[in-house]
Amino acid sequence: QVQLVESGGGLVQAGGSLRLSCVASGNTRSINTMGWYRQAPGIQRERVAYISSVGYTLYADSVKGRFTISRDNARNIVYLQMNNLKPEDTAVYYCRYYLLATSSEYWGQGTQVTVSS
Repeated sequence: QVQLVESGGGLVQAGGSLRLSCVASGNTRSINTMGWYRQAPGIQRERVAYISSVGYTLYADSVKGRFTISRDNARNIVYLQMNNLKPEDTAVYYCRYYLLATSSEYWGQGTQVTVSS
């Protein structure tokens, strides 16, 4: 089992910034991907960004140039730096950990991000 704990959400004005953090603990292994997803009310959960254990990154078109994902492998932490936030970024943001060895995925409890106009 892998446990994920997210933090860093909150209320911010449009144009502002937030940094989300997600700490993984438990049966973590070196070959994995970590990512951030979000879900707004009435909308399907969507992938925002992910990063592999060797640093390969992928972003949703809607956040390219504004969000940056990074990770600290030694401490099993993934970050999402969100700049120039827009009201449409408002959602619950979830951390996902995917373990390649067992094709298992784990999710955090989510952290609310609200961007006011």
